[in-house]
Amino acid sequence: MSRVVLSVMGGALALLVAPLSVAAPPEGLADKLTHNGQPMPVASIEESPLPGLYEVRLKGGDTFYTDADGEYMVVGDLYRNHDGRMVNLTQRAANERRQARLAAIPEEERVIYKPAGEVKARITVFTDTSCPYCQKLHEDVPRLNRMGIEVDYLAFPRAGVDSKAARVMSQVWCADNASEALTAAMRGDAPKSTAQCEAAVAEQHALGMELGIRGTPAIMLPDGRMVPGYVPAERLASMLGIQP
Repeated sequence: MSRVVLSVMGGALALLVAPLSVAAPPEGLADKLTHNGQPMPVASIEESPLPGLYEVRLKGGDTFYTDADGEYMVVGDLYRNHDGRMVNLTQRAANERRQARLAAIPEEERVIYKPAGEVKARITVFTDTSCPYCQKLHEDVPRLNRMGIEVDYLAFPRAGVDSKAARVMSQVWCADNASEALTAAMRGDAPKSTAQCEAAVAEQHALGMELGIRGTPAIMLPDGRMVPGYVPAERLASMLGIQP
């Protein structure tokens, strides 16, 4: 018999369950999920490994669990105590979703900095040209490239798609040499291109919101883990299993 531990608001709820097949989410469950009389912005509802409990993911990236009637809700991560170790099932599912969503973005929609030699790992960074820590991370890109780490950028203007940073990035993403234009923009130089790729920036911003990004830089590792904020190049390499 497996033990599943559900961490709730800093506490822990221990439940013993046997491995069972779980029914699909009940029809109409999303309509029952309201907050103060208003419908919740539900993105998806999926069965969880715990019978009778369903994982609800909101459009802003938050996740919680509910019963088949939408009457009881549990906020926190779902863990499984399996083979002597704790597995965070909520985080694992989030990582898998991020992997799938990022894998679907073609190279031509990214701004890419490739190593000269072998690519040992690739990170995807949601960035904002007006963000000081994004600028600091960008200064580390040559060092990351020398260690065999490819850096792929996606746009995430923190102030929204109507902000000045969004307009700058829409010009960067449309530039003939986007990587050169992004480096210039990170230094505060205005892009030379007058073309606007507003749709691409808006789509990437929406994706970031869907993935739960709240600030920049947001670094996505190959296994789908999200690392918020600036991380020094050597530490980032260690997280990727690469010797600095």
